[in-house]
Amino acid sequence: QVQLMESGGGLVQAGGSLRLSCAASTSVFSISSMGWYRQVPGKERELVASITSDSYTNYADSVRGRFTISRESAKNTVYLQMNSLESEDTAVYYCRAFSGFRVYWGRGTQVTVSS
Repeated sequence: QVQLMESGGGLVQAGGSLRLSCAASTSVFSISSMGWYRQVPGKERELVASITSDSYTNYADSVRGRFTISRESAKNTVYLQMNSLESEDTAVYYCRAFSGFRVYWGRGTQVTVSS
């Protein structure tokens, strides 16, 4: 079992920055991959960024160059640094982990970008 807890969401003006954190109940290096997804009402949950155990990263086209995913092993935490935020980035952001052929989700954190 992997438990995930997101934090760092909030309200920010367009052009601003936020950093989301996802604390895992186990070492992030023991997890095959971790990622951030987001969802708005009426739409499917979509990948924002992911990072594998060997540090391969992947980004959605809409956030590449603005968002950065990283991890800190000492705190079992994965971060999503979000810069140059746009109103279209408004969503609930979820942390996801893939470990032992199972998928785990956090409860989500709301990010609202005002224009």
